Amino acid sequence: MSTRSQLGRDRPDPGLSAVMSEQRQLINLAYRLLGSLADAEDAVHETYTRWYAMSPRQQAAIESPGAWLTTVASRICLDLLGSARARRERYVGEWIPEPLPEPTEWISGRPDATTVDPADRVTLDESIAMAFLVVLESMTPAERVAFILHDVFRYSFAEVAEIVGRTPAACRQLACSARRRIRVARAPAAPTAQQAGLVRNFKQAWAAKDVDALLDLLDPGATAIADGGGLATAALRPIRGGEQIARYLIDLADRTPHDVTFLERTVNGRPGLVAQQDGAAVAVYAFDIAGDRITHIWTIRNPDKLVRWTTN
Repeated sequence: MSTRSQLGRDRPDPGLSAVMSEQRQLINLAYRLLGSLADAEDAVHETYTRWYAMSPRQQAAIESPGAWLTTVASRICLDLLGSARARRERYVGEWIPEPLPEPTEWISGRPDATTVDPADRVTLDESIAMAFLVVLESMTPAERVAFILHDVFRYSFAEVAEIVGRTPAACRQLACSARRRIRVARAPAAPTAQQAGLVRNFKQAWAAKDVDALLDLLDPGATAIADGGGLATAALRPIRGGEQIARYLIDLADRTPHDVTFLERTVNGRPGLVAQQDGAAVAVYAFDIAGDRITHIWTIRNPDKLVRWTTN
C-alpha cells in the first residue's frame, strides 16, 4: 500500500511512538465507518493487538506503520459492519449513531489541499454531522468503507482496493453509488448561527408547550426518530409530519419530570440539545435543518450512548 496516506506518516522507527501517534486518526476513521465511538475504540484496540502480536522483525519490515494500522483497522470495521446489520435487526426500536459531544471530536489536522481534486468531496467536519451518519447507515458495508476512505480521508482508489479486497474500478463504483445516496439525502446546510437560533426557538416553544410555535419551526414533512435501545423509554417507530411531531412533543413535555433541564450544546458539530437530570445526560437531540425549518429530529436516549455526555 502507498505510504502517501494522510492517516499514515512514514517514520523510520516502527516502535511505540510511531504507532501510538496514529491512534487519534484511527478512531476518527473508525467512528465514521461504524457510527459508534465505543465500537470504534474496540476496533482500534484490536488493531493494536494485532500489531503487537507481531515480532519486532515483522514490525520493522513494515515500511509505513500508519498505513498498515489504517489498513487493518478498516478491514476490522468492514467485518464489524457486516455483523452489525444482523445485530441491528434484533435491536429494540430504531438505531441512531452514537452522538458526539464537542470535546470528543479529535480532528488534528486537515488533508493536504493538493490531494483534494473532486469538488464534491466532503470535509471531515461534515462527515460527523448526524444527518450524514444516518445516510451512511443506508449504505452497504463496502460502499461505506470505499466512500469514507476515498471521499473523506483522501485515499486513492488503488489504496482503497488493497484495503477492501476489490479492484480500483469496483471501488470507484462503490464510492459513486455512495455519493449518489449522499446527494439525494443531503440538503444545503443553513449557517450555524441560523441553526442555533432555530434550535433555541424550538427549545423555548417546547418548554412553553406552544403547539403553534412548534409548527412554525417544523417542516410539514419532518421526521422524528428516537433511540432507546430497549434501555430507556422511546418511540419505537419514526413519527412523521410536523403536526404529529408537535403533538407528540407536547405530550412528552407533560410527562417530563420537572427536574429535567434542557441545555443548548454542540451535537456532532451542529447545534443541538441535551436533557440532564441530576447532572446526568438522559437524552441528546440532534437536528437537521433546511432553510428555516427543522426537517429531522434524532433523539438518543440509550444510556450506553450517553456515557460521554455525562462524564464531559
